[in-house]
Amino acid sequence: MKGLGELERSIMDILWAEKNGALTAREVGRLIADRDLAPTTVMTVLDRLTRKGFLRRTRDGRAWRYQPAGSRDAYIAELMLEALDLTGDRSAALTRFAQAVSGPEAEILRRALTELEDE
Repeated sequence: MKGLGELERSIMDILWAEKNGALTAREVGRLIADRDLAPTTVMTVLDRLTRKGFLRRTRDGRAWRYQPAGSRDAYIAELMLEALDLTGDRSAALTRFAQAVSGPEAEILRRALTELEDE
């Protein structure tokens, strides 16, 4: 999976937070108002994210509407798996990770593993 740059991540955060469906480039541009971005910059980044597979787009008149191709949770899980691939010892990395999580997080992991075993 390809990573996200800072601006790409900001735009994905906006789209992941959107509860009412897909957004146009203009709507994304308004929501990223903390930056002074040209509309063409927003469109270029949205196009790049579509080509990378992070977004799906559909035609809405003359505009495109963009929505995430996957959830933020799926993206983060993929990053975590890629990080595991970087180590020569996945077992040691997983053990260290398990030791570093909080009690409630460890319980979430336990439940998830139990559910997987029950399937």
